[in-house]
Amino acid sequence: MLLVRGSAAGTDLTGTIYERGEDAPEFRGAPDEDAPYVWVCDEFYEVESGGTVQEVDGEEIHIAFESPMPRGFDTKDQALTAAKEHIRTQFARVGVDPDVVDISVQKAETA
Repeated sequence: MLLVRGSAAGTDLTGTIYERGEDAPEFRGAPDEDAPYVWVCDEFYEVESGGTVQEVDGEEIHIAFESPMPRGFDTKDQALTAAKEHIRTQFARVGVDPDVVDISVQKAETA
């Protein structure tokens, strides 16, 4: 498993890439189990009221979450590219410049 984390404006977002041979979560909408790489991460957007209050860049905003949309990929590079784009897009959806998002990738420790 690879953890892909974006950090900006005082907050973080982390998603997971399940690699070849690992069991990705199985739920409605999950990609074909034969996909060698599966990306899973929250999707959200800013709303006027309701949702979850989150501090972003020192300001409280309301965020509504969507169901995670897992995506399958044939190569690790495709999965990493999509993961980085997804994280930058989520930050943009709450008013953070995607160009300032710091992306890191690390191998998850398994028990």
